[in-house]
Amino acid sequence: MDSSVYVFVEDLRGEGVERVLDRISAYGVAGVTVGAVHHAARDVTPHGLSRLTIRRDGAHLVPPADLFSGLRLTPTAGHQDALDGLRAACTARGLKLHGWTVFLRNATIGEAHPDVSVRDCFGDRGALAYLCPAHPDVRDYAVALARAVARLGVDSVVAESLHFTPLKPQRSFVPLGPMDAYLFGLCFCDYCMRRATDLGVNAEVARDECARIVGSVLAGDPPAQGEVTRAALTAYAGPEVVAYARARSETVTTLVSEVASAVADEGSKLVFVDSTGAVKGYTDGLPTPGLAAHDAWQLGVDLVALGDLVPAFGVLAYARDAARVADDVGAYLRSVGKDREVRAVLRPGFPDSDSADRLVAKARGAKAAGAAAVDFYAYGLMPYPVLERIPAALAEVKG
Repeated sequence: MDSSVYVFVEDLRGEGVERVLDRISAYGVAGVTVGAVHHAARDVTPHGLSRLTIRRDGAHLVPPADLFSGLRLTPTAGHQDALDGLRAACTARGLKLHGWTVFLRNATIGEAHPDVSVRDCFGDRGALAYLCPAHPDVRDYAVALARAVARLGVDSVVAESLHFTPLKPQRSFVPLGPMDAYLFGLCFCDYCMRRATDLGVNAEVARDECARIVGSVLAGDPPAQGEVTRAALTAYAGPEVVAYARARSETVTTLVSEVASAVADEGSKLVFVDSTGAVKGYTDGLPTPGLAAHDAWQLGVDLVALGDLVPAFGVLAYARDAARVADDVGAYLRSVGKDREVRAVLRPGFPDSDSADRLVAKARGAKAAGAAAVDFYAYGLMPYPVLERIPAALAEVKG
């Protein structure tokens, strides 16, 4: 069974490539998934060069001139020499190398070019870090970025944030319900509106209805209760809003198709990571009831359609319960097709796993449900004793 450990460039720079790879090799994993392009963050890093690591938006590679010449959007410069020699070092240890790429989350680009970020139903661009997948400049940037990472010689390009993103306010003292937050997070930029209109949706009606509903809650009306489902959304916001939400899947599907083809042209393959599992369980490992595969549509992700276009999928199985992990993996396979590679991404420590036994149970559940690989997130965020649970988990799925 295939496996890898997610690693940040800052881990390699802080501890040294040789030390990190030697430690990961000792865990028995088959590869490393390195953050070639990442978003800004502030992370507690228990064995890092500093115990609090500030990550900035950055592409840790030299952008090939032939890919980005003439494009309006270009990668934010990171540690451009950080991956030098990494391919050879992995090969020497028999490790695969995967290029973890965050595509459409980049505050630096959004602040420099506000028009490429999402725009809510009130016409505001308050989420500059989130680039709209319908914008032509964003789509050109994503395809070029995918090719650039593939040219690093990676076995796969692991695509994060290649879809729409839900509303994530830093602070909100207004009690938005799940459906209100969903409506507030829909993008109504010119390109999204045009795509929806071309598909027969009255985009202006959808926008105005979202503004009316969210505006009433912001003014003090009671928020909607219950989970976001298409049926509940139809009853709450009306059929035109649901049709608008459905139209977003065409935007995402066509973009992912272009990126997957570009990666294949460069001799690699795309692993599409849908963030729904993280949306549902990132904070506490207790995901909300609906399975990630069933709720992926909320991000514009049509897994059935993508199953015909993408060779591999990453399932963010951020859950304490082994049965939930198995259910999520199984639901993905039923959606994308049994012949697709599905990789379960597990967190070996807090908040999902309080012991080696719990991690072992989840790895076992993922394998039983049909996962072709288990990956572990993330090296620099977990204490060494937590990372040392990985060999037991791998022993279980390899046996």
